[in-house]
Amino acid sequence: MSNPIFSKIAEDISNNDVVLYMKGTADTPMCGFSGAVVMILKRLGVSFKDVNVLENNEIREGIKQFTSWPTIPQLYIKGEFIGGCDIVKEMFESGELARLLESSGIKHIK
Repeated sequence: MSNPIFSKIAEDISNNDVVLYMKGTADTPMCGFSGAVVMILKRLGVSFKDVNVLENNEIREGIKQFTSWPTIPQLYIKGEFIGGCDIVKEMFESGELARLLESSGIKHIK
């Protein structure tokens, strides 16, 4: 029997080009790390689905198991797990994140 939480996560990341599992929402981040990733995505002008893990503990724990990544936030682009705050920040600063968005065909500010 498949895990319904994993099925929901897989559905979210396959139906949305960019998904951010975070504490809080894009409009009201509830931790500094989530807020930093939101700020980067907004600065790049990227539309994304935000999933507030604080609203559902099964999602909060499930996303960590889904990726074998212990922390939140977690960013997905075109179904691929990119990483957490430190990785996203490094990719943004180096220009790698903008290049990934470009090569993935995701509209953003250059």
